Amino acid sequence: MLRASAVAERAGVPSASLVCEGFRGQAATTATGLGLPGLPTALVPGHVDVQSVDELRQNVAAVTVDAVIRNLTEAVAGVDNPVVEPAPSDIVFEGNLDEVHRFFYENDWSDGLPIVPPTPERVAEFLRWTDLSPETELGVLLPDQRRATVWNVAVNGVMAGCRPEYMPILIALVEAMADRRYGVEHSGNTPGAETLIILNGRLIKELGFNYEQGALRDGIQANTTIGRFWRLYLRNVAGFLHHRTDKGTFGNTWRVVLAENEDVLRRIGWTTIAEDQGIAENQGGPGGNAITISRYTGGGVIASVFGNTPDRMLPYLADSIVRKVGWELMFTVGMGVGSQKPLLLLSPILAETLAKSGLDKAALQRRLFELCRIPAWQFERQVGEWTNLLPGRPTLGALVKDGLIPPVFAESDDPERLVPIVCRAEDLMVAVSGDPLRTNAYAFAHNGILGFPTTKPIRLPVEWPRLLREARGH
Repeated sequence: MLRASAVAERAGVPSASLVCEGFRGQAATTATGLGLPGLPTALVPGHVDVQSVDELRQNVAAVTVDAVIRNLTEAVAGVDNPVVEPAPSDIVFEGNLDEVHRFFYENDWSDGLPIVPPTPERVAEFLRWTDLSPETELGVLLPDQRRATVWNVAVNGVMAGCRPEYMPILIALVEAMADRRYGVEHSGNTPGAETLIILNGRLIKELGFNYEQGALRDGIQANTTIGRFWRLYLRNVAGFLHHRTDKGTFGNTWRVVLAENEDVLRRIGWTTIAEDQGIAENQGGPGGNAITISRYTGGGVIASVFGNTPDRMLPYLADSIVRKVGWELMFTVGMGVGSQKPLLLLSPILAETLAKSGLDKAALQRRLFELCRIPAWQFERQVGEWTNLLPGRPTLGALVKDGLIPPVFAESDDPERLVPIVCRAEDLMVAVSGDPLRTNAYAFAHNGILGFPTTKPIRLPVEWPRLLREARGH
């Protein structure tokens, strides 16, 4: 509502955004980011999901209505003394390492861990690894409406502990973050979903990414520091901060970069995630370098997959995916219909075993689409009874009749009929990484349009071969 309110206020039309009690801080900081500090809001006491109809009516009548009338009929005072941010070339602090850490932490510029001080010399070294000028704008990020530039990418890359040669990847990540399809403005939503970065291309090996045992574990510089960069950039440039714009009820720690095992993918004839997303091998330069970002609400390991044929392996994998997807079904039939895209991460030996039986990735997705199903009554209970995410509690049959979801959800009116958890087979994303000889998998539940899978090619500088030789001491 705040963005609609901002449009109305700029047009000279008074407005009032209804804000639940737990979101007042976020509303204030979001309004500042929209360039309208003091944007009118009307408090709705408590949380509407745990109030009876009578309680909600009483609270709205006693508190909210008066605030709405006041906002629509009285002039709203502005906010004085706006924060003045330092210019890119300003020296913001001088001191020893401990003092730098304390200063950055006190100014909300760090994630609570020690940072590498972004000195002009370190930033300049990062800038050598791109042909873009430091002032190049990569997008404007909500909620703070701050410009994403090559310069502030370099600054946050230094702080995260990245190596300068990671700079082309960092730029591609921010381009994806700024893509409207991704939905960066939802990065602070209450379920606390966290982004997973998936890397494809020859850079996996050139820059020493881990794509085997412990693929999602920290400890490898490339995987770990780029994951940390993502969260730092969300804080420092997009503006997601604790108790203000980041409203995750519990939250998640940033995830390390997941690099696919492309040796195995090529050997079994499967496509990479980047190729599934429409990035041809030559789009990311030689080697098909690309990153994909997608936000996941959570996930878990699928341990000890047993069997040597799809008929024996797939029921377990499908059942595990279904168990990970609960309220997220709203992204299948409600908010952003068809935007639920769970990710199945297979260890190489599982992928090879399935491929040996004649399954390519598309065939695997079709098989999983048939198996990843639940009774219609259970689906409707998740989105319309246990949660209030699909107001009015329409049945799947009614949604199909209105042309809002595919016919597969109402092939009969039997409440026991099995319906899929996604709209299309290709919505079940599949990646390959991890310990080559362990029969484990991992399933991620997806946050739908509030972090939609977005892929960008990685552009290397013209002098990449020479710069890489220098970095390696050759």
